[in-house]
Amino acid sequence: MHMVIVSNRAWNRRFVPEIETRTGIKVTYLEQRDDVSQEKMTALSPSWVFFPHWSYIIPAEVYENFRCVIFHMTDLPFGRGGSPLQNLIVRGIYETKITALRCVKELDAGPVYIKRPLSLWGSAEEIYLRAGEITKEMIIELVQKNPVPHAQMGEGLAFKRRTPADGNIGNLEDLSQVFDYIRMLDADGYPPAFLQMNHLRMEFSRASLKDGCVLADVKITIWEEEDV
Repeated sequence: MHMVIVSNRAWNRRFVPEIETRTGIKVTYLEQRDDVSQEKMTALSPSWVFFPHWSYIIPAEVYENFRCVIFHMTDLPFGRGGSPLQNLIVRGIYETKITALRCVKELDAGPVYIKRPLSLWGSAEEIYLRAGEITKEMIIELVQKNPVPHAQMGEGLAFKRRTPADGNIGNLEDLSQVFDYIRMLDADGYPPAFLQMNHLRMEFSRASLKDGCVLADVKITIWEEEDV
């Protein structure tokens, strides 16, 4: 047997040796968008193709011809779509599940293999690292137990992908919301929570919620209106 793991987040690569050791199966790790092609998969001939963190659409010729499993950070069918972590936290949801599901044409609508709980406390970086550990265990379980996926049950709710402009905390009136906005965007590669005032732009990270205030690191830069 042979499996492929596809991710554009470097923290998933470190799990490859453990997955190979515990499953006895060779892993090919891919991180380039061009590698997710029918030609590449045909050459590798994997039994499983896992997508623990992937920001691109998976081509139909890949998911129709290979067993592709994606991992979504909501208790599906609730929360299909983009930016699940941020969309959950802005709704005041701090406990969720990681859902392992078969990739199909409709976004996040495929049959479900397994779900595992995930806490959304901490910075986005901490949450993603925690999710990576859970996803690793889910991959191992899927390979070892080969469960049959089941259709999603219940009414679906779709999330809209958030944009960098959504990180503006200028209109928030509650300190707990300010804290949540900062921490949910505090991860490498993500646009941070920010404020803009005149020609100053302030970007926030490493937030902590105290009695009557939020403490955070601040990066201050000069910005021009055309930069927005």
